[in-house]
Amino acid sequence: MKSLKGDLLLQRLAENTSGKLYTRLYNVIRMTILDGSLSPATRLPPSRDLAQELDVSRNTVIKVYDQLLAEGYIVSRAGSGTYVAESVPDTLLNTITLAPLVSQTPAKSVLSVRGKHLLERASASARQWGPFMPGVPDVTAFPHKLFSRYLTRLNRDPTPSQLTYNSHPGGERTLQQALVEYLRVSRSVHCRPEQILITEGSHQALDLVTRMLCNPGDYAWVEEPGYWGIRNILQMNDVNICPIPVDESGMLPPDELLTAPPRLIFVTPSHQYPLGPVMSLPRRQQLLAIARKLGSWLIEDDYDSEFRFSGHPIHSLQGLETGTPVIYIGTFSKTLYPGLRLGYVVLPEALVPPLVTAHGELYRAGHLLTQRALAQFIDDGHYSAHIRRMRLLYAKRRSFLTALIEQHLGKDALHPFTSNAGLHLILRLPENIDDIALAEDANQQGVMVRPLSRYYLGSQKSCGLLMGFASLPEQEMAEAFSILMQCIHQHQPSIPVLNQDECNDTNS
Repeated sequence: MKSLKGDLLLQRLAENTSGKLYTRLYNVIRMTILDGSLSPATRLPPSRDLAQELDVSRNTVIKVYDQLLAEGYIVSRAGSGTYVAESVPDTLLNTITLAPLVSQTPAKSVLSVRGKHLLERASASARQWGPFMPGVPDVTAFPHKLFSRYLTRLNRDPTPSQLTYNSHPGGERTLQQALVEYLRVSRSVHCRPEQILITEGSHQALDLVTRMLCNPGDYAWVEEPGYWGIRNILQMNDVNICPIPVDESGMLPPDELLTAPPRLIFVTPSHQYPLGPVMSLPRRQQLLAIARKLGSWLIEDDYDSEFRFSGHPIHSLQGLETGTPVIYIGTFSKTLYPGLRLGYVVLPEALVPPLVTAHGELYRAGHLLTQRALAQFIDDGHYSAHIRRMRLLYAKRRSFLTALIEQHLGKDALHPFTSNAGLHLILRLPENIDDIALAEDANQQGVMVRPLSRYYLGSQKSCGLLMGFASLPEQEMAEAFSILMQCIHQHQPSIPVLNQDECNDTNS
């Protein structure tokens, strides 16, 4: 004769038909305990009896009992049997009790003020790949098979130190050494391996520098317009932001201070983001003098300097003079691919010990095998060769997009600060066009442009669209441009609609 407990479990087991028998039985008994059908201190059938009642293997029942015992749902009393525990683990998190409370409490109401502000200003797109997406390289052109061979060799027999926590302060030593030579030749950055801190991209580097060098209430200068990621990091760390306008020579410092001296000055001197000018030598020297006078740190974000399509490479701000108060930040997201999540910071000597220690404490650095593989990739010349190939490819695509814009919208449609570098162009729009609404319409059509006005902090804004060209072959670029022109026409009927054939005729 079956017990009442056995009948109940058999009924629920019949209702729960998905998954393996062990998992089903475990879930049935667990939920029967949690919903009170098996009250605390209730004696469970012996494993042999329950196996017979349910027509299952006794080993299955024993395995389920052992799991429930290990998790604290049941207790075993020697010579007496198995019982439901007096206080089960999920009691404090009973979903049945908490469900009404959770449903009545909006998630935003439990966030901090800083958290709410971050969400209000969030600018990261849900899609990071598509026609005209700014700042994205052609990830399909990376030699993945070649790089995977480096990874495969290292993964065959990794050392314990490559698999443990914080065994390499600052990052994989071989990558630090490889970067010293590469940065010296390509960017005129002067440093020792110990000064290079490997990070998971530029955002982590910016966050680390801000946390370690700024107190709440300090001031920081940022470019206006400028990269939204820097602003969000500063706001999350309670740093006051001073937007400093940008002209054709880069950041234009004020004649006199309107606030306390800035603790940090963020600049993108090699290719200002998003407008594109290259900072002139006099302006670089001026900013270095200001930083020294005010006791500020210059944060040089050198995010895509490798892609300059004419003239000589622009030397880094860090290497312009000896002993500069410059923290140089670079990334592999633009030269290789964003998903690699590797960047680096070149620190002044005095900041090396504290920031390396802080990085280990805050972020627990890892990916040492990937870092070593990348170091070998660089040392064997593949990194420089890849950049040379991509520079030629991007120059061709940039020329095609430039021709599309100039032919169909006129030369004045390109922003006057545009330099022959980077991975995007700025399409200027008439001031009566809402670039945010236009960008949203284009995004809905699969054209991933970004509105220029979103990059401004102040009330004086320019309208335009950021148009990335690096990841887009010419044929697809023509198709996407014709769609974009249709969207522009809907917002400004005086601008004609183009068909795809007209776009394809560009440069023909």
